[in-house]
Amino acid sequence: MSDRRCPKCGTVYGDTARFCPRDGTMLVEVQSKPAAPHAPKTGGSQTSVRTPAPVSHGPGLDRASSLSSQILDARYEVQKKLGEGGMSYVYLARDINSGETVAIKVLSPKLAADRSSVERLRREAGLAMRLDHPNVCRILRLGESEDGLIYLVMPFLKGELLSDREVKGGPMDVETGVRLLKQVCAGLHHAHELQIIHRDLKPENIMLVPEDSGTEKAVVMDFGLAKERRADPAIQKLTATGIILGTPEFMSPEQIRGKPLDARSDIYALGIVAFEMFTGKLPFQGRNAQEMMIARLRGSATSLRQMRADLPVHLEKALAKALATNPEDRFATTLEFAEALTGGGGGAGLLGKIFK
Repeated sequence: MSDRRCPKCGTVYGDTARFCPRDGTMLVEVQSKPAAPHAPKTGGSQTSVRTPAPVSHGPGLDRASSLSSQILDARYEVQKKLGEGGMSYVYLARDINSGETVAIKVLSPKLAADRSSVERLRREAGLAMRLDHPNVCRILRLGESEDGLIYLVMPFLKGELLSDREVKGGPMDVETGVRLLKQVCAGLHHAHELQIIHRDLKPENIMLVPEDSGTEKAVVMDFGLAKERRADPAIQKLTATGIILGTPEFMSPEQIRGKPLDARSDIYALGIVAFEMFTGKLPFQGRNAQEMMIARLRGSATSLRQMRADLPVHLEKALAKALATNPEDRFATTLEFAEALTGGGGGAGLLGKIFK
């Protein structure tokens, strides 16, 4: 059984505590130290992780990029690397305690010594642990190993990224596309109700997961750039260090300008995702990401039916409203966007069918 430690004051509590009563910081799980840490093992199989000397830049942190076939934190049997990004490495693993297959995101060794990066990862977990919806990938656990690896544990979803589906299958038919978009709307609505916005919605962050019924459901992944709408100044500093958080092709005009964001920024990004789903193209043209960002600030989106004339008028109108330059001209909620995608003002009855 593991204890929980406050990353701010260092106080260790029992495994039932979640927040530090002294300063309110979310606790991270730490594995209990072995009984004889100075007694090296010789011979036989070794299933516990090695504990190197506590140096901030030594080989211990390098393990983050090469955990395959190792045991992490005496609990997770790491099987293979699934991918890596600027902030983390993602692995497929088995939870030895439960036998469940999980995905583990480990903080990149390049950023592990950066306090703001570590704080943002902890914040990601704190936000995502509050999410509980079938169309959102939740965080199961935030942990920290004895040798300083900070990691997140998530359910492993078997499926296909929306971005890969688009490359393989081309533009989607209306029925399939609208059904998946409504599910994304449902997941985002759940997050927005908890005062959380995604900030980096794109096809690479939407997983299409097969269901027993033979259909697929859309699951919104990676709330790594999520932030609460009412962020305090200390939190805002974490996203104001000169780094643009988000993917340029899908960022709203207000996000490009560094303005405060709310649910309507996610709606804008989802409008771009939808446009690409149905046409295979982006609604703003440019030779590079910078030119496309300028186009979003200065011009209007390409008409959907200009790119694909067989699509219904109501779908074109829904995307045009979602992609309005001024947030005030967009849908106020993803519920409204979902209703418009179906073409109608059926009110609560229709919304009940969408989100049942």
